Amino acid sequence: MNGGTGAHNRRMTSAPGALLLDFGGVIADSSSAESTTTALVSRLHQVVAGAVPPERIAADLARGARAHASWRDEVSRQQRPGELTHTQVWDDFVTSDWPVPARDAVRGEATALAYAWARRPTWVLRPGMSAVLSVASAAGLPVAVVSNTTCGAAHRDFLAAVGVGDQFAAQFYSDEAGVRKPNPQLIWLAAERLGVPVAHCWFVGDSLTRDVEGARRAGAGTVVLMRSSRTGRERATTATAPDVVVDDGHGLRTLLVRALGSA
Repeated sequence: MNGGTGAHNRRMTSAPGALLLDFGGVIADSSSAESTTTALVSRLHQVVAGAVPPERIAADLARGARAHASWRDEVSRQQRPGELTHTQVWDDFVTSDWPVPARDAVRGEATALAYAWARRPTWVLRPGMSAVLSVASAAGLPVAVVSNTTCGAAHRDFLAAVGVGDQFAAQFYSDEAGVRKPNPQLIWLAAERLGVPVAHCWFVGDSLTRDVEGARRAGAGTVVLMRSSRTGRERATTATAPDVVVDDGHGLRTLLVRALGSA
């Protein structure tokens, strides 16, 4: 594939009845989590009233992030993985060996802290995604977000802040639904809300194991892989073979315009 608008087709794609989009790596991306971590250390230090030193908080956050990532990889091998609550994320991955009063204080602020951990000041829309949403809007094509995340509210607020939130007919996040991709339930929920059979939906994601395999299990009509920085880290299998590969939103827009034009 050459260039940012390229698309490789395994088969011809029919026009979608709805567009289901992953968030990270598809709709938006972030260059770094460093500024988020720095602010979160200070906030956690205040929440626990100084009972845990900032240096330990920073180290435990880094360790917790790695452990949480490993957990996400592990449960992605399950057929129907569930999602952890905000309290479970803090208890299991960050504060497990903190003093009891400090753990209790974090539990009391678990959702607000999950929001702060999930939100990235460096989030930006991926190239071409504004154009994708404009094409969908002009065609009357409903669009939904279907994303695994620690805190969906952070994603929802970002989309509103950049002026595209109202272009989504629905937004489904794993922390709110209690299930995470590749569990097909998250995709089924979105298709049902949009009133479009899942077999008539396009699903677009950047992960082979979470997105492509989840969309296959759900029975999505067309499965599109949008390449991101994490795409190459996963091993492709028969179950994770997409119908189409695009480089970014420009490639997706080109694909969408062609499909709608031939409908």
